[in-house]
Amino acid sequence: MGPTENADPSDDGDDWNFPFEAALHAEAPALHDAQNGWLAQIDSLRAPDRKTHELIEMVCTVILRNPPGIMRHAMLAAEVGATWDEILGSIVLTQPAFGLLPAVEALPYARRGWERGRRATGG
Repeated sequence: MGPTENADPSDDGDDWNFPFEAALHAEAPALHDAQNGWLAQIDSLRAPDRKTHELIEMVCTVILRNPPGIMRHAMLAAEVGATWDEILGSIVLTQPAFGLLPAVEALPYARRGWERGRRATGG
C-alpha cells in the first residue's frame, strides 16, 4: 500500500473531502492548496447546471471504478434534486462504451450515496 492508502484524514484534526488529502497536504501543502483552488474553479462553472455537473462527475467515477467517488457524486446529485431514475439512467449509459460490470458494480454505491443525499435534504 502506498502512503495515501494508509492516510487517515482524521489524524491531524482537519476535515478532508477525500482520503488522499491528508497525505497530500502533509507532503506538499502548496500543491494541495493549488489543487483545491483549481477544483473550486471547476465547481464554479455556470453550465452545465449543478445536477448535470454532479451526474457527469458520478459517471466519470463509475468509469474509473471509484466507489467513494460514485457515492460522493450520487449524494451531491441527490442534494441538488437528482432522482434515483436519473442516477440509474446515467450509470446505464456507461454500459455501451465501458461494459456491464463497471455499471453493475457501481449500483450499490450510487444507491447508498443517493440515499444519503436525499436524507440530507429531508427527502
